Amino acid sequence: MALMKILQYPDPRLHKIAQPVARVDDDLRRLAADMAETMYAAPGVGLAATQVDRHIRMIVVDVSEEKNQLMTLINPVIVAKDGEAVHEEGCLSVPGIYEKVTRAELIRVRAQNLEGESHEFDAEGLLAVCIQHEIDHLDGKVFVEYLSRLKQDRIRTKLLKQQRETM
Repeated sequence: MALMKILQYPDPRLHKIAQPVARVDDDLRRLAADMAETMYAAPGVGLAATQVDRHIRMIVVDVSEEKNQLMTLINPVIVAKDGEAVHEEGCLSVPGIYEKVTRAELIRVRAQNLEGESHEFDAEGLLAVCIQHEIDHLDGKVFVEYLSRLKQDRIRTKLLKQQRETM
């Protein structure tokens, strides 16, 4: 397994639309393992393939305290939503920025696992927030785009300044 470089907002590659995974194979499983290692090391609770410059529809998520409930979702789709909840979100591609975002409170998700088998499950709370956040990445959207234009501009300016200072 290997740590991967996480793209930083406002990198335009974060806005690419991810393509469906056609075949689950050993290369995909290796990528999933590398993504999980990268997510845990960052540390984070979710990571989309888009964030590591792989534009396929796959995410890894683990919202457990013990970091022992890794989920790999291939071609994830939200098939139903219910309710509304506001949660403070952060993002590995937008380091140090935390803002409140409104999302569905309960979701039903359909995805494939690492064996290529399709399954559905319900998610709520932090898991629902995380899955919606990561699917947004697959659709080329970063969570700060839910914020006002003024906040987006301030965040972009701050992060670009930080990136220049570390070069």
